Amino acid sequence: MQLMDNYQRRFQYLRLSITEQCNFQCQYCLPNGYQPNKAHQFLTLNEIDNVVSTFAELGVHKIRLTGGEPSLRRDFVDILSLISAYPSINEIAMTTNGSRLLKNIHYWHQAGLNAINISIDSFSPHLFKLITGQDKLKELLQCVEKSLEVGIKKVKINTVLMKNMNDNLTDYLSWIKQRPVELRFIELMETGESGDIFNRHHVSGQSIELQLIEQGWLLQPKVALSGPAKVYTHCDYQGKIGLIMPYSKDFCKSCNRLRVSSIGQLHYCLFGDAAVDLRDLLQSSEQKQQLIERIFASLMIKPEKHLLHDHKVGVMPNLSYVGG
Repeated sequence: MQLMDNYQRRFQYLRLSITEQCNFQCQYCLPNGYQPNKAHQFLTLNEIDNVVSTFAELGVHKIRLTGGEPSLRRDFVDILSLISAYPSINEIAMTTNGSRLLKNIHYWHQAGLNAINISIDSFSPHLFKLITGQDKLKELLQCVEKSLEVGIKKVKINTVLMKNMNDNLTDYLSWIKQRPVELRFIELMETGESGDIFNRHHVSGQSIELQLIEQGWLLQPKVALSGPAKVYTHCDYQGKIGLIMPYSKDFCKSCNRLRVSSIGQLHYCLFGDAAVDLRDLLQSSEQKQQLIERIFASLMIKPEKHLLHDHKVGVMPNLSYVGG
């Protein structure tokens, strides 16, 4: 069985959120910090196992753990070990703010983690603190080095582009010159709670792309299981530059991922108007056939593209709600 929608897009990549909790206060996501919702009970280990088992059976080969901040789960190592027990899942990744990375990356790697994206929104200590509410830039740069040191095969940095704050390409080039790290610029995306900051700080990634082309960077062909980034390389640099531009033409044409939220809802689009609840079918492996049927039914209503250009952001109030 293959996960495929009405537009012949095949899905082999699952983004699995395991918590909405986060300990940063990023301006574009949770400027007032995480506000607990006591009604939310995040997926249990057993429920996560049933998610992973089902999607592995349906041809998913890559799982990315997201949040919030996924490492805030006390059973995070158990979750990694659970996923790594499935031989068909050949890439286990996470997106993290890095706050718990230095002390734990060795254990995470041993448990099966082999790819990591660390959010670093500026290489300026002042701007980093302004954007994230945390004075931890030095520590996070150490996290990048530590991840490479322990043998993580894919180490990437995520930078959310914000106009007049961190959109100067030259601030980053010298850092990646001698490091085999992919630095990814992500266009600021509008959510239900971020309209004001979007209007003030959105900038197109095309401005960065034009600079790269002018400086001799070359666009690389897409590789299997890759995300939506356009990746550029240069013969003088060990590192790469990735651009994620959801407002660009045909961005949704190559969509290859589905999302399950920390409360067990399947989001067939990050900016969709609805989500499909799976949780009632995650209690037992005996429910797997019903679960598979519900997943396939959801693909039949997956839209061809998002409507961000019309400021229609769907049900997502902020990026921590689904995991970005």
